[in-house]
Amino acid sequence: MRALSPLLLLLPLAAHAENLRYAEDVAPALIHPLYGSTMAEARANELAFEGLYTDNVELATTPALALSTELAADKLSALVTLRSDVHWHDGQPFTSADVVFTIKAMLDRGTASTEGGRVAWIRDAVAVDEHTVNLTFVRAEGRPEDKLYFKILPKHAFGALPLKRTDAFRTKPIGTGPWALSQFNEDNSITFNKWTSWRNPVGVDQITLREVADKNYQAKLVLYESLEALVRVLPRDLAILQNNRKVELYPYQTNSWWYLGYNNKRPGLSNPAVRRALSGLVDVDSLLAPVGTGARISGPFVPSSPYYNHDVALPEPDADASEKALTAAGYSRGEETWTQGGKPVVLTAVAHQSLESVQEVAINLQSQLQTAGIRLEVQFLDEAAWKQRVWRDHDYDLMLSQWSFDRNEDIREQFHTNGSRNFVSYSNPAVDALLDKARDSTDPYVRKAALRDVHRLIAGDQPMCFLWTLDSYAAMAVKVRNVVVHPFYFFTFAPQWSMK
Repeated sequence: MRALSPLLLLLPLAAHAENLRYAEDVAPALIHPLYGSTMAEARANELAFEGLYTDNVELATTPALALSTELAADKLSALVTLRSDVHWHDGQPFTSADVVFTIKAMLDRGTASTEGGRVAWIRDAVAVDEHTVNLTFVRAEGRPEDKLYFKILPKHAFGALPLKRTDAFRTKPIGTGPWALSQFNEDNSITFNKWTSWRNPVGVDQITLREVADKNYQAKLVLYESLEALVRVLPRDLAILQNNRKVELYPYQTNSWWYLGYNNKRPGLSNPAVRRALSGLVDVDSLLAPVGTGARISGPFVPSSPYYNHDVALPEPDADASEKALTAAGYSRGEETWTQGGKPVVLTAVAHQSLESVQEVAINLQSQLQTAGIRLEVQFLDEAAWKQRVWRDHDYDLMLSQWSFDRNEDIREQFHTNGSRNFVSYSNPAVDALLDKARDSTDPYVRKAALRDVHRLIAGDQPMCFLWTLDSYAAMAVKVRNVVVHPFYFFTFAPQWSMK
């Protein structure tokens, strides 16, 4: 398919009077909650699908498809009562069978979804009647509703388990959300229409996701009124948008952070001292400067998190300490490069090509390590190659990426030895035990203490060089009213938005 020229992109498009158009660097090839791997996919899922619970504007747990949850006295099970006034986008009624099906599909290893960890705490799900589900837990749960945010799928749209990524559902999704997918368009845009049977009023009739690969044009499209929304404004575009009377900026705090992941199974990189030495060669402030403003981090939480351990100091570049550590680990410093066994040290770094500003960061990192005597070969991967190289084959030395979390900040799948998203192959029995303790405890203070210890241990092991969490601003045309942006998913409160 031929890409649109920049000049064509800047032309105002004929638009439905109540059509909100927003940009993504790469449009999702599928819309399926169990197989999403990018924030663009998460945002699209938020339009069409719902969980049993969601956030209110204070980010407190509030019912969505559920009405209530009654926890048993022993905290090992709960009865979830569902809404009886919900229908799928194809008109079929939503029932407890859909909830049971979704949980069993996610628990089925054959489904091969990285979302499976979201239900790993559930032992079984049984439909009591059409609108009541009994959940039994692997261990006592203090507030199960806080974990019931995963999106629910329609049982009638699938055959037998396990589910497959290639199921037709991926391009013909059926949800219960405020907008239903209308079509994948020839220009790579995706159109969602208001679901008229949704239980509450929806203020925007149509939402169109436009693919705009060149970020240099995204702000211009807002100025030329060919877009009504930008999910994140580049720092260099803030001033021009802020000074335009037709645009409003909305700051929001994301629960995401960037990292440089080390393949902990690779020779050399399996040694924490080597990983710490490499991190000591990275000037994080210099990497961040061209990208925007944000807060540097020392571990796997954002600084505003209750689990962030502020006693762990931010690492600073220290070439001398890195040189001593690499020498002790068997590396030799030549005139221009580090060598091991007489061969120059050459590392391969991979990055997802759709990650915002990743090329600038990668090139800057490459230059820093080259100056320090380590050759870095950078490869930018598309979605299919990323999943093959990173998820399945673990075929890389370094990985430049970011993690995004909801307010539960569950890092277990990323750092537990058996975690489904532990792509760096990190393993530390002490960290496993603390993650188990945090998972099993119903006492928030015990959980906080355990996760702060996790932060400390992981920072010491350096399975990743932790980089930063970015400050974010969304841009909206002023004709979009009542805007409140959800910091993790963006569109959670969009049904209350309206357009004049």
